[in-house]
Amino acid sequence: MSQRCGWCGSDPLYVEYHDEEWGVPVWDDNTLFEFLILEGAQAGLSWITVLRKREAYRQAFDNFNAEKIARYTDKKLEKLLQNPGIIRNRLKVFGSRKNARAFLEVQAEMGSFANYIWDFVDGAPIQNAWRSLAEVPATSPVSDALSKDMKKRGFTFVGSTIMYAHMQATGMVNDHTTDCFRHAECRALPPQA
Repeated sequence: MSQRCGWCGSDPLYVEYHDEEWGVPVWDDNTLFEFLILEGAQAGLSWITVLRKREAYRQAFDNFNAEKIARYTDKKLEKLLQNPGIIRNRLKVFGSRKNARAFLEVQAEMGSFANYIWDFVDGAPIQNAWRSLAEVPATSPVSDALSKDMKKRGFTFVGSTIMYAHMQATGMVNDHTTDCFRHAECRALPPQA
């Protein structure tokens, strides 16, 4: 049996996410936006809770289409708050529209959200070599800078801890522990597909 990062446990959904997604560089704007919304929804909760609701989020939020979400009316957002398939936190649900609008502004300015966010790591994943889960930080100077810039641009639920989790999820940083079989695999991935 392959050794995995200690956080992923044995839940099949978590194992699949760990083995196939976490730490893989993402350059697709739609996927980056999906993780932005999901990471914000996770604030104060466990990631497995969000993963279990991911499909319901995709249905409720038009497959994370930022252009559609940016046009959501207050009535549409109020209706989403009645959906038991998602995390029904008013600030998070209404924040999705705010983030969609800020996301579209970044795309217009930078050509893509990927161009913007990957510039914070000079276009290539930060390759860490943590020996244990206890060494993995919750924030970094890069996530601090990214969070600060995104807040200035009008994003919400983008604190440094959330943005560091986003960086981990989208492969901007390889935080698989060195004893995990995915550490070397993610290290070997090209920075941009």
